[in-house]
Amino acid sequence: MSAQNSAGQYLPAHFLNRELGLLAFNRRVLSQARNATTPLLERLRFLCIVSSNLDEFFEIRVAGLKEQLKLNSISITTDGMTAREVFNLVSAEAHALVEEQYALFNDDILPNLASEDIRFLRRADWTDAQREWISNYFFNEVIPVLTPIGLDPSHPFPRVLNKSLNFAVELEGKDAFGRSSGAAIVQAPRVLPRVIRLPRALCENEYSFVFLSSILHGFVGEMFSGMKVLGCYQFRVTRNSDLFVDEEEVKNLRTKIQGELPQRHFGDAVRLEVADNCSEIMTEFLLAQFNLQESDLYRVQGPVNLVRLMQVPDWVVRDDLKFQPFRPGTPKALQKTHSIFDGIRAGDILLHHPYQSFTPVIELLDQAASDPQVVAIKMTVYRTGTDSVLMQSLLRAAQSGKEVTVVVELMARFDEEANIGWATKLEEVGAHVIYGVVGYKTHAKMLMIVRREESSKGSILRRYVHLGTGNYHPKTARLYTDFGLLTCNEEIGDDVSEVFKQLTGLGHAQTLNHLWQAPFSLQQNILSGIRDEAQAALTGKRSRIIAKMNSLLEPETIATLYEASQAGVKIDLIVRGVCALRPGIPGLSENIRVRSIVGRQLEHHRIFYFHAGGEGKVYLSSADWMDRNFFRRIELAFPVIDRKLKRRVINEGLRTYLADNVQAWEMDANGKYHLRRSSRTKPRNAQSELIELLKP
Repeated sequence: MSAQNSAGQYLPAHFLNRELGLLAFNRRVLSQARNATTPLLERLRFLCIVSSNLDEFFEIRVAGLKEQLKLNSISITTDGMTAREVFNLVSAEAHALVEEQYALFNDDILPNLASEDIRFLRRADWTDAQREWISNYFFNEVIPVLTPIGLDPSHPFPRVLNKSLNFAVELEGKDAFGRSSGAAIVQAPRVLPRVIRLPRALCENEYSFVFLSSILHGFVGEMFSGMKVLGCYQFRVTRNSDLFVDEEEVKNLRTKIQGELPQRHFGDAVRLEVADNCSEIMTEFLLAQFNLQESDLYRVQGPVNLVRLMQVPDWVVRDDLKFQPFRPGTPKALQKTHSIFDGIRAGDILLHHPYQSFTPVIELLDQAASDPQVVAIKMTVYRTGTDSVLMQSLLRAAQSGKEVTVVVELMARFDEEANIGWATKLEEVGAHVIYGVVGYKTHAKMLMIVRREESSKGSILRRYVHLGTGNYHPKTARLYTDFGLLTCNEEIGDDVSEVFKQLTGLGHAQTLNHLWQAPFSLQQNILSGIRDEAQAALTGKRSRIIAKMNSLLEPETIATLYEASQAGVKIDLIVRGVCALRPGIPGLSENIRVRSIVGRQLEHHRIFYFHAGGEGKVYLSSADWMDRNFFRRIELAFPVIDRKLKRRVINEGLRTYLADNVQAWEMDANGKYHLRRSSRTKPRNAQSELIELLKP
């Protein structure tokens, strides 16, 4: 059974929908919040992560669907659905997911927190002393920064920022000027905390919190003196936040993006969240103001922005209610030397984050910045954060006269502003700042340091390289699973140098020694690897494919995997997020298994293993198997050449995850995920085992 028909078109029944797959992933995240074995404060954190994920889902994916609907698009996705069909299914699933999320918050997590002496006080629960303190807080900290806006001909409906907290107030009576519009809007500035901790002396509980929304509800009348408040309802609007920059028409990309960023807060509305007590009249009024339909409305029982509760676990000092902290290890090769350059010269070094520290990467750049033998540093920057020690090292290196070249990706979604800031600072100290290639995001993670050294052949320039599957971001390196390779292999150094030359100069792409590069060779090499395994299986030889990634969507790759399955290749796919491939269909994909690991750490590394006639080819990559990664981004896949390190990647990055029967979700042929449980074998939690294996 082929994945293509005679006309060469992919059969829709063989593919799953991307948007529904993303919502299915968030259901798996929500299950972590529902799981009673997850520490309580971590359950709250997972609940907030779902809200954060859904925000981006609406800002980008739903916004894209609504744009197609606006243009009356008749295009059909790989799975055979129109934009209208997808939107209707997504809307139904998203509403159900949000309803389950708030039910879990109100009926399970909040009561359990209260039993642990952590309470979120409702207005009806305030004591007289607490009310007095909250009143003082309102008059001293809140009302000075509020601007209530009465709605009348001279005060039209205000521009509402994306994802901001707002209140719609219904009023009765006339004000000092005789106006009686009956409605006002109060916008809560982002400088105000959404959750406030009450002084311990005023509370029976160790930790008592009150929501900003409760405070505003309790004292809203103070903003409308002499008028009667009939209702006060919190609301939040989510807007299209995908920047559109016609790169072919832009002469200065940075200037154009800087001009577009402020408009992100005021894109077309795609979702309206309101409190469940919001009156029908006010709800209809708000929907009309934002040009939204009933299907875009989400009524919630609680705060309209659960993301702001993400900080609460950090505020509460209760280690018994959190994941036990662990200290990341350091490879033995770096424990015996003060110079990281000496360690790399002795042999390739593999870093497995977060189980092993990201510090060696920080130290590599720090030592390079002050080492008089280092003459040049080249680095790509996709996401690095607003306060980055790595960027500070680059600044020092440039200030000390070293040749510093940084390829900054200005179109890294939601990190554009931070990247523009670093680009400006780097240019000010004399670094060469390149914005990649127009039309392609630079997503590859690579750092190259050129150092003048003495050898038996005299003075030489040696290249030290770091290649990674994750960003140069010390904070996410403590949360995301990623691999990094430190090497001074000459051929890999040649490859990395060639890629940097492509990014900063002009010319045809050259054939690389070891690296697979998108958009030139990455997909074709992956397809060749899959087809070689299929050919081996057809000739009776041993074959095997194991691949781990965040997303699997690209149709030709999926079709080639189907063909390999039909040839008899055993294929295991570990896909954290969305997977459009259907496993386990007789005659098509019965030899393919798909699983997703959702746990304490965010699974982020991409690993591709091919049996390759016993050679066991292992590649690590910055790229998922998606159209955008293969064709619209500059990505790298790099081999693990050292045999011992290759075994480590296979054992730590693949086999351990295939053995997981605690946090592994297996997909069936219909795209449904089932939590894998086995009563006959001992529990295997991949992330816990790796913490133990790689501890200092």
